[in-house]
Amino acid sequence: MGWKSRLQEIANSKPLFLTIYATVIIGILFSFVYVFSAVYSGNSSSAPSSWWLPQSSSDSPSAAQQPTVGEALPPAQQAQSKWMKPIWEVPPSGSKMPPLKTFQLTKELVQQRVRDNVVVVTFGNYAFMDFILTWVKHLTDIGVDNLLVGAMDTKLLEALYWKGIPVFDMGSHMSTIDVGWGSPTFHKMGREKVMLIDSVLPFGYELLMCDTDMVWLKNPLPYLSRFPEADVLTSTDSVVPTVADDRLDVWQQVGAAFNIGIFHWRPTDSAKKLAKEWKELLLADDKIWDQNGFNELVHRQLGPSVDDDTGLVYAYDGSLKLGLLPASLFCSGHTYFVQAMYQQLRLEPYAVHTTFQFAGTEGKRHRLREGMVFYDPPEYYDSPGGFLTFKPSIPKSLLLDGEHNVASHFSLVNYQIKQIRTALAIASLLNRILVMPPLWCRLDRLWFGHPGVLAGSMTRQPFLCPLDHVFEVNVMLKELPKGEFGPGINIREYSFLDNPAVPRQVKESWLDVQLCQAGSQNCQVSNSTSRPGVLKLPKLSNEETLKTAFSSFKDVKVIQFSSMQDAFLGFTDKKREEKFRNRMKRYVGIWCCVENHTPGHIYYDMYWDEKPDWKPTPPQTREDDHPPW
Repeated sequence: MGWKSRLQEIANSKPLFLTIYATVIIGILFSFVYVFSAVYSGNSSSAPSSWWLPQSSSDSPSAAQQPTVGEALPPAQQAQSKWMKPIWEVPPSGSKMPPLKTFQLTKELVQQRVRDNVVVVTFGNYAFMDFILTWVKHLTDIGVDNLLVGAMDTKLLEALYWKGIPVFDMGSHMSTIDVGWGSPTFHKMGREKVMLIDSVLPFGYELLMCDTDMVWLKNPLPYLSRFPEADVLTSTDSVVPTVADDRLDVWQQVGAAFNIGIFHWRPTDSAKKLAKEWKELLLADDKIWDQNGFNELVHRQLGPSVDDDTGLVYAYDGSLKLGLLPASLFCSGHTYFVQAMYQQLRLEPYAVHTTFQFAGTEGKRHRLREGMVFYDPPEYYDSPGGFLTFKPSIPKSLLLDGEHNVASHFSLVNYQIKQIRTALAIASLLNRILVMPPLWCRLDRLWFGHPGVLAGSMTRQPFLCPLDHVFEVNVMLKELPKGEFGPGINIREYSFLDNPAVPRQVKESWLDVQLCQAGSQNCQVSNSTSRPGVLKLPKLSNEETLKTAFSSFKDVKVIQFSSMQDAFLGFTDKKREEKFRNRMKRYVGIWCCVENHTPGHIYYDMYWDEKPDWKPTPPQTREDDHPPW
């Protein structure tokens, strides 16, 4: 029976039946619309096994398939709203790892992570897993989810997939270990970056390319969008500010290299031409460092300015419009950790890149930890053995009096080294992790001769210097053979106890240790406290005294000494002391460098105080040029 005759029948029925029929028909119509809508939009959902992964091109809704009800959004934005999956949303329980080919870099895959035509990309191998997680966490915390991570090995790809991070296969088949700066594999990673840029730009999306050893502190995308005419925006190694606000750096005043750890590409003809030539340059000579190749090409022509307002400059082939991101906002390891340039200019930085440091990957990680911008697992902040800390004591004269020169710098640092050496010994005896104190320096550390601080920089004297300026952080965190170096001594960064990630139960489990003169009132070896949370400890305690005094405080999370001056007399076990000394000698590095002298570096010595004639002078002969052991 047709709909027309059925409606006529209803009209001739009694009111009750009219109501029933009307209700049934309305329900049928509603159900029809709902089912039709569900069938129509079925492609927007993904099966558990594919989760965030790209659909094949045949399954992806085209612009012609988009609904046209009301005022429809542009097709690209409509597709984005259907495809973009939440980051950190792990695959459903019981799902299987998709085939490797599913993760191939395609335009469809990138499209799923694009927002406002921009995608943010980093890449690495499994050795940098924690850096990548930190990178992603910072972006998602500031509301940026249009990101992708390139995996250079299958182990990283699988690990990121199961953590809910959008990842693609770079097809690199790279080792999963840390390759080390400057190694052949390191240069291979650089070439992979260039090939990646050359592959993505033809897709038509803007690309914010980043190294994994940097973190985002503020959403950079609104800033980058202020320069729509720029083909490329790049960070630099400049340590001298050229502007005091958030404008681009003045290109005529930047004499340092352009740093490719943070740079933004638009898919223009000029940018694609540069990427292609850059790739060909590196593939033709595997000895060329990717950053040097980039600088060589863009400096082929540099100038004139594009206009009087934006700060852009014509570069490369004369048509590429280049902008230099301000060093105070897109910070290097020097402008952020040494100069604190952004603080002095009262600016809010967008990013920090761990350049200008001296301890490899471990040094980069420690720098970010010092800045409280590295994400570690919960157990990092609550070790079963607990922590040891102390209040460093530095005379005002060592910090501020006299000239800032090599002699005054070493006097200041050596004074601190001695206290740290004592703290490391006590931490070793109590089997606790030492929270390093803030370290003060008068002179900067660089790779070349300099007058103490770089001319034009905003480095203050004295300044809070990163631990890797004095200590070999990579050695301190390395597992050394116990037979030669004794038990390991773990450390934490000086800002550790200020970190919000440290749980309350750690911060509230606290014992203050006050040094006192042996024999004075209430100054005796005891495992009880004179008042809650305070322990009196005789100065110049030996190994056995310390073990006895703290035997009943093993459950206390944090033990803080009021001072390390004269806190420890020495080891009773001479074999243990010898091993400890072997370890300590390798914990300190060099200061670099005296001007007009080869070599110009000077070795720090953990036991400088045992050598009455010790002076901070560079090696005079080739035979003298060795660490102090």
